[in-house]
Amino acid sequence: MGAPMAAHLVTAGHQVIGYDPAPAAAHQATARGVTVTDSVTAAVRGADAVITMLPTGQHLADCYDAVLADAAPGALLVDCSTVAVTDAQAAAARAADAGFAPLDAPVSGGVAGAAAGTLTFMVGGPADALETARPLLDAMGTRVIHCGPSGSGQAAKTCNNMVLGVSMIAVSEAFLLGRSLGLSDQALFEVASTSSAQCWALTSYCPVPGPVPTSPANRDYQGGFSALLMRKDLHLAQASATRADVATPLGAAAAVLYDQFVAAGNGALDFSAIITALATRTSTPEATA
Repeated sequence: MGAPMAAHLVTAGHQVIGYDPAPAAAHQATARGVTVTDSVTAAVRGADAVITMLPTGQHLADCYDAVLADAAPGALLVDCSTVAVTDAQAAAARAADAGFAPLDAPVSGGVAGAAAGTLTFMVGGPADALETARPLLDAMGTRVIHCGPSGSGQAAKTCNNMVLGVSMIAVSEAFLLGRSLGLSDQALFEVASTSSAQCWALTSYCPVPGPVPTSPANRDYQGGFSALLMRKDLHLAQASATRADVATPLGAAAAVLYDQFVAAGNGALDFSAIITALATRTSTPEATA
């Protein structure tokens, strides 16, 4: 997602210097007008604003070792990773102690939203830092929501993606049940998408081919938001729920199903491909009682 996000900043007139250890991602960014360097240190040296998007909280902590040492004093630090709330808070505390202005700003909208510049940013951190960051975020997205102090953006993303994972499973189950009852996918979609079952997983990301031509189901579940990332987000939600002593039985069940799906070698597929695993599951006595 980083390359198209950076490209929108270039289009908006910003000088963007970037780094990505993946050669394909670095090449894509170069093709979009980003000046790509060979290290984090070279990318952030003297920068007034640093935007990061990383896989885990440990990656974020490691990256900030270089960022805090080499970015311009007082620079704005915007982290768009999806990590644990506690990891975001720890990174923000380190940055603030070093004199920087930190924000956690995870996104919703996926690869398609990054390419179209229609991302939603869920932001945690000081309001004045957000106002400084707003022109950058507006160049990459269409909605910027201040969720509260540091870590609040990650809290919102965690809750949002737990709902997304659960709802995708529910939508998938409904299509499989509909087929078994003689309904066509199109007929069920036309009813559910305009009735009380309407949700984003159905209307924007339908897990069966046909009803929503832009959904990954029409591309053999390639691209989009990977099952591996959904698994990660569901486990972040479960870790938060455990710390807060909040019961999330549907979130827990969704995490188990995505664990099984990824363990079967499907981690690179879009998360809506979970329907293919549900279709092959054998009914149990408990399920049919």
